Amino acid sequence: MSYSDESRGSPFAPHTDGETDAMLAAIGAESEAALFDIPEAIRFEDAFGIEARSERQVNEEIGELLGRNADLTEFLGRGTYDHYVPSAVDHLADRSEFLSSYTQYQPEVAQGFLQALFEYQSMLVELTGLPVANCSMYDAATALGETATLASRVRETSGDRVLVPDLIQGGRRGVLENYAAGADLTVESYPHDDGNADLDALSEQVDEDVVCVYAESPTVRGTIEEELAEIGRVADAHDALSCIGSDPVALSVLEAPADAGADVVIGEAGSLGLPTSYGMGLGLFATREEYLRQVPGRLVGAGTDSEDKRAYTLTLQTREQHIRRERATSNICTNQAWVALRAAIHIATLGPDGLLSLANDCVTRAQDLAARLDELDGIEAPLHDRHHLREFVARTDRPAGTIAGELEDHGFAVHAIDDHLLQFCTTETNERHTDGLLAACEEVL
Repeated sequence: MSYSDESRGSPFAPHTDGETDAMLAAIGAESEAALFDIPEAIRFEDAFGIEARSERQVNEEIGELLGRNADLTEFLGRGTYDHYVPSAVDHLADRSEFLSSYTQYQPEVAQGFLQALFEYQSMLVELTGLPVANCSMYDAATALGETATLASRVRETSGDRVLVPDLIQGGRRGVLENYAAGADLTVESYPHDDGNADLDALSEQVDEDVVCVYAESPTVRGTIEEELAEIGRVADAHDALSCIGSDPVALSVLEAPADAGADVVIGEAGSLGLPTSYGMGLGLFATREEYLRQVPGRLVGAGTDSEDKRAYTLTLQTREQHIRRERATSNICTNQAWVALRAAIHIATLGPDGLLSLANDCVTRAQDLAARLDELDGIEAPLHDRHHLREFVARTDRPAGTIAGELEDHGFAVHAIDDHLLQFCTTETNERHTDGLLAACEEVL
């Protein structure tokens, strides 16, 4: 029987009826079902309705399915950014000792991976200015949720309100609200003024019931928040935690959040090391040393072994469900170690100068594209009189949804975020298509 025969399934795990019967006979079981003790009340007796396919057929079907995707040049952002990932990231991260490793519980067999994660933490410490960073969170949304629950635990006085910008990305707020519901917290918005926080309105909203104030720089609209230090002072005056959302590229060129009074920094570290996947992320989390025992996830620490040689180990696992559930401070049940490794390799490949150069290019590319769009009739760019990084919002005379749809017909994807607001994001990966985008915009506007 050939491996291409459908009845054999995969050539790497062939299970014909005869082979299954032979395995059951070898272990003395009457059937596969006899190997499992599943209570009748929860047994699934129906059929899944999934036709058996060979590995080749599955590959062909998935290829055909993915082939239906529209072939668009994306100028999309709003939290997911496409930066060129050097080939060294794939070559190093795909080594078997990295791919086959889960959580590095056994330091004696995971020194290389643990050191790489320690370096990742060290990079975040340097970028944020805060002394403690973990390795790592699912994404920015879960990192923000963990910040809210941390704030409710460490705040000295009672309170249940978490304040976030009204421009916060919807998915990020949704995850935060899920966390808040389980911790008896409420999430409220404070308004913006020309793309940044309305400091006066925020000051009026903050009182003793607020446990955490969250701000972003860059914001979801790409604007650089100019009042981070003032936001931090407002939060501190009422004993609330100040949390800043950002990403490694932006942090390389902006003021360190610690200098602006941040107690916690969260964000998407997957802007480096990962291709855009619109779902798969890497959450960064850094905080002050006084909150060390409250940090979610895991921390890698450096020490010395019995021979006085430098060694690495997981020094803190605040989840603790697998040891003492009653002491757990987080419900995160895994980590993003391999993804954090990729981010660390990417940052190390760029080096300090390369990372700074990339960030500066993100500023100038956005400026240049906005200026060229502003020269066209029917569009004003940028909408906000602010500095921008990667992306910006533009106001259109015609309905934004109509324009976005017609740009798709020309092969370009942009965000329509309001009736007359479009958002554009440009990085080194789509820069060469800028002329084509402008020509399409001129035609459809």
